[in-house]
Amino acid sequence: MHVPAEPGVSQQCRKLSGVLTIVGDKWTVMIVMVLMGQPRRFNELKRTIGGISQQMLTRTLKALERDGMVSRTVRPTVPPQVEYALTDLGMSLAQPLQALGIWASAHLVEIEGHRHAYDTRAAA
Repeated sequence: MHVPAEPGVSQQCRKLSGVLTIVGDKWTVMIVMVLMGQPRRFNELKRTIGGISQQMLTRTLKALERDGMVSRTVRPTVPPQVEYALTDLGMSLAQPLQALGIWASAHLVEIEGHRHAYDTRAAA
C-alpha cells in the first residue's frame, strides 16, 4: 500500500540532504575541528590539515562561509591577510562533530577488527 508523503516532506528532505552533504564532508569536519581552537589564516589551515589541496580548501571554506558557519575577515595589510573563524553556528556544529570524533576514537580498534574479519571472509 502506497502512503502519500506529506506535502513538503520531499522538499524538506532535499534541503536537509544539501546541508548534510557539506556537514558530513571530511574536509568540513577537519576545518571545523581546526577552527574550534582559534581563528586561522588560509595557509595555516592548509598546513595544519595536511593533504587538502588549495582548491578544495578554498571551495570548502566558501561553502562554510555561504552557510554561515565560518566568517572571513580580510586584514588591510600588504599583502592582505585573510583569517577564518567559526561563527556561533559553526561552533554549534563543532560540538556534535567533536562527540562523533570521540566515539570514532573509542571504537576504532573494534571497527578495524570487524573490517579485517569481513575482508578475510570476502576473500575466501
